[in-house]
Amino acid sequence: MRHAGLILAVLALVAAVTPWSASRADTAKRGLLPAIEPAAKGERCVEDTATMRRNHMRFLEHQRDDTVHGGIRGAKHSLKGCVDCHASKTTGSVAAAKTDFCVACHSFAAVKVDCFGCHATKPAAALATTSGGKP
Repeated sequence: MRHAGLILAVLALVAAVTPWSASRADTAKRGLLPAIEPAAKGERCVEDTATMRRNHMRFLEHQRDDTVHGGIRGAKHSLKGCVDCHASKTTGSVAAAKTDFCVACHSFAAVKVDCFGCHATKPAAALATTSGGKP
């Protein structure tokens, strides 16, 4: 029972010091959200932000299975599509710097990014210009 009181006290303290009306940029500056560059391409993501934060790994795993087992490429939730839109304007990558799209969120959440041991971190067009056309 003592723990319940302690938990309630901590929650009350957090509620008292958290400005619920703060913008995302203000919240990111204070370190409560990762600082990420906005998407370089596209007008909107294939899913809303909350859905992508919660389910992007499920989408990528499903797409992986479709690609490996069914040969289906370039569908709605492809990793290539994510990289094409979210590669940084500065680094040209989603995983080269701490503010790049994938690294920023995964570092913030202390989750290892293991996609890029095999997959490219840069859009195909950027790879073609930097590697003489060889991915």
